Amino acid sequence: MEAIFFLKGIIVGLLGSIPLGPVGVLCIQRTLNKGKMSGFMSGMGAAAVDAIFALIAALGLTFIINFIEQQRFFIQLIGGIVLIIMGLIIFYKNPVKQMRKHKQGQSNLFHDFISVFLLTLTNPVAVFLFVAALASIDVVSVESPIISSLFVVSGVFGGALLWWFTLISLVDLFRKKFRLKHLWWINKIAGVLIAAFGIFAIFAIFYMVLK
Repeated sequence: MEAIFFLKGIIVGLLGSIPLGPVGVLCIQRTLNKGKMSGFMSGMGAAAVDAIFALIAALGLTFIINFIEQQRFFIQLIGGIVLIIMGLIIFYKNPVKQMRKHKQGQSNLFHDFISVFLLTLTNPVAVFLFVAALASIDVVSVESPIISSLFVVSGVFGGALLWWFTLISLVDLFRKKFRLKHLWWINKIAGVLIAAFGIFAIFAIFYMVLK
């Protein structure tokens, strides 16, 4: 029975990670500029938050869900501002310097992990997506809901990691074909996209309040 919940968790983790939002763009940009490990550690930061959100949803921690719902405006506003700042930093960042740091072994993998971890935390909508997804699995009705929940959460984390590993590996496969000019343009495009996600998030939250 637990194996079935683990497999369902993997499916939920995959489906939750596949849409290429700002985190996906950031992971691709870091893979191209700083290498496969940087991109994967960034993806792992997102997977860790997915596992936390899945745990909250699976255990039915309504007081946390209610808090997130009540503070949704401020959480999403902060997330939008962070995305705009990150987008501008990437837009103006020199890919040559990033590559030099990577070659000299100065790439900070912990920073890559924690930055995406914190960024993903500012997306409260994900909690409600996991609540909806895990409701169909019906973890609560089984004999050992806590154990089953842990298997589901492990599956979500594993499914998310599987997606990020696959994506980053594919991007890294073609990484050597990119020249400095291409990387310069990728930085510009990635920066604009990430900042645009932030602007959209802020407009969306204000639209919901004023509606």
